[in-house]
Amino acid sequence: MPSAEPKTAAATSGGVQSLERAFDLLERMADAGGEVGLSELSGSSGLPLPTIHRLMRTLVACGYVRQQPNRRYALGPRLIRLGESASRLLGTWARPYLARLVEETGETANMALLDGDEVVYVAQVPSRHSMRMFTEVGRRVLPHTTGVGKALLADVPADEVRALLARTGMPASTQKTITSPDVFLEALGRVREQGYAVDDNEQEMGVRCLAVAVPDSPTAAAISISGPAGRVTDEATEDIVPILKEVAADLSAALASTGSA
Repeated sequence: MPSAEPKTAAATSGGVQSLERAFDLLERMADAGGEVGLSELSGSSGLPLPTIHRLMRTLVACGYVRQQPNRRYALGPRLIRLGESASRLLGTWARPYLARLVEETGETANMALLDGDEVVYVAQVPSRHSMRMFTEVGRRVLPHTTGVGKALLADVPADEVRALLARTGMPASTQKTITSPDVFLEALGRVREQGYAVDDNEQEMGVRCLAVAVPDSPTAAAISISGPAGRVTDEATEDIVPILKEVAADLSAALASTGSA
């Protein structure tokens, strides 16, 4: 059901109402897939059409929204620069938590985001072991080959996952890569049951990765550890997963508090 009020309330927060409403509309556009009509925004936000039209005119003039030939509104290109900068900052904020993962597990720690149909690594802290895993920050991979990809897609509706896999294809990185949509959806079911994802030699032979989603992250994010399969064993997994979940929860709380004044 549409909400009767915008997501934020300037009257109670002491903020500037027009700014809060504008950002609320941008978030609603993102939730709707990036393109909406004024009547849809009015129905979901509870704001009157003249107010929405005035706010959208301002956002269009600033480049944060663009009006399509069909008169609908889409998120604008200036948001890309903001998003890229925010992603880099998110990685910076995560580094102390990744360093804690390395300290407590001994393995390389990573943070990754879902960007469109791809997984992008935004932060890494390497293991101190001489034999360790290394993933370049900024590297993009397909979700079906990685533990972080499974963690990021675990709660996405099955039809959306199938659509993503149809767009990207499911090329094999190794002989153990999952290349069937049905098998991949079964793997996502196990992620939901277990609370963590495993990449078992699926991205690179000899490497295992354990990953969990960061709960309530402002954008879909996951953290992971990766190491040689001989060290990241099933027995080690029992010790590592609780640490991963604890660090993810602490990182979530830290991200939630970054906007506090």
